[in-house]
Amino acid sequence: MTQIRISDAARFLSVSDDTVRRWIENGMLSGAKDDSGLAVVEGLELAALARKQSVLPDDPAQVSSSARNRFVGLVTNIVADKVMAQVELQCGPHRIVSLMSSEAVRELGLEPGSVATAVVKATTVIVETAQRKSAV
Repeated sequence: MTQIRISDAARFLSVSDDTVRRWIENGMLSGAKDDSGLAVVEGLELAALARKQSVLPDDPAQVSSSARNRFVGLVTNIVADKVMAQVELQCGPHRIVSLMSSEAVRELGLEPGSVATAVVKATTVIVETAQRKSAV
């Protein structure tokens, strides 16, 4: 089982270390000590809590779509020339950057501070992890 240190668990859930410690004290998470004596939580339990506590903002588009990766956020910056634009959104802790036509920016009424939804549909999504030592 994957064990995750308290500080990392807090970072993954965007809370403080103290909050994770309180969750352990209140029984929301089970705490343990790793081989070096540091407090840890089980990764599977943390993943279940993260999923349970995730609250997605309402999608202002209110459309049906086959795309499952929808990130609602605020437009934070737009760099545009006559033809193309770079639009940045802050969706929770995630920065999403989109390249589109300047015409699309105008038609969508995008401006810094406006609410927008980034929709991602891809056949390739790369997942990376830290290199692990294999147990032989």
